[in-house]
Amino acid sequence: MTDDTTLAALFAAAAAARENAHAPYSRFHVGAAVLSESGVVYAGCNVEVASFPEGWCAETTAIGKLVSAGDKSIRAVVVVAEGARLTTPCGGCRQRLAEFAGPDTPVHVGSPAGIRRVFTIGELLPAGFALEDQP
Repeated sequence: MTDDTTLAALFAAAAAARENAHAPYSRFHVGAAVLSESGVVYAGCNVEVASFPEGWCAETTAIGKLVSAGDKSIRAVVVVAEGARLTTPCGGCRQRLAEFAGPDTPVHVGSPAGIRRVFTIGELLPAGFALEDQP
C-alpha cells in the first residue's frame, strides 16, 4: 500500500514530468512516476520522434531511469494524462512494469486534477508473460 504522502510525491513527480513531454505529433502529454523498493521516485514523460512509432512512453522513461540508477523493483506507479478517458499504460508498458513489479503493485491513473482510479499490475496484465515462462 502507498501512504498519502508518498502517493502525493509520486503524483507531483508524474505531473511535473508530463509538463516536459515531447509530443509534437499527437500533442498528448503523459507523465509517469515509479516508486522503487529503495524508496526513490523516478519520473518520466513520453517522447515522440518523426519515425513513428519509434518514440517511447512515459512509463518506459521512468523504468529506464529506475534501472539505470541500479534499482530493480517497483512498489507503486502513477500515470498522469489529460482527457475524459483514463490513460492506462499501453500493452508494452504493462509488460515492462510487470518485469519490475509484482501482480499486486498499485498503478494509480489520473489527470492533472488528481488520481481517478487504481489498478494492480495483475488487473492490467492478467496472465502476463514472465521469465519463468521461457524455455
